[in-house]
Amino acid sequence: MSSMQPQSSAANRQAGGAGQEPVAELVQRASQQMTELVRGELALAQAEMRQKGKRYGLGGGLVGGAGVVAFLMLQALVAAVIAALAVVLPVWAAALVAAAVLGVVAAVLALGGKKQVNRAGSPTPEQTIENVKADVAEIKESAQR
Repeated sequence: MSSMQPQSSAANRQAGGAGQEPVAELVQRASQQMTELVRGELALAQAEMRQKGKRYGLGGGLVGGAGVVAFLMLQALVAAVIAALAVVLPVWAAALVAAAVLGVVAAVLALGGKKQVNRAGSPTPEQTIENVKADVAEIKESAQR
């Protein structure tokens, strides 16, 4: 025969608070796990934002440096184009033609840059947001059990 027998309801009443301790421990453990989960998600968000910030910073610096060099090159090129056109046209007309062409090029580049910025997407920590949503759903599901 089995040595384990179900306790009677009287024995359960005599135990009094004995049934409450495990519940208190479970609540404490759940609270502790929730704290660890939130801290973990915050650490993930920080790491994700740090990584994105580095990429945006490096990309911006490289684009800025390229812009300065391109600007210097463009000045030399414009001077050469104006000098070449000045052989056929008056100098003022040659400068005006060069300025018009540069205006069109600037507009095309600005539209291309705007398109690239739109493709970059939001700088929010998307992975962290998805993880937090999944964690909240899991907690709600566990609480309903």
